Amino acid sequence: MIKSDLVERVMQATDLPKPKANDAVNALFESMKSALLRGDRIELRGFGVFQVKDRKRGIGRNPKTGREVEIPPGKTIRFKPGKALRDMS
Repeated sequence: MIKSDLVERVMQATDLPKPKANDAVNALFESMKSALLRGDRIELRGFGVFQVKDRKRGIGRNPKTGREVEIPPGKTIRFKPGKALRDMS
């Protein structure tokens, strides 16, 4: 599923015209992005949790040359599915 599929689903569920549905999906994504940039946790009950985690410094390897490369510490986003989503499979 891609963003345009989400817009179509919002249109069907709410009877909104396409531009308004597109604005709604964009607003949701922007809100989620800004929350994650602040380091906030996003919990969607029944779906899952998005959380910003620290990533440790490490050593990687350049696949072409085989040379070791230092990977700096940073942040990453983790998703943990909720119980309802896990139970679907």
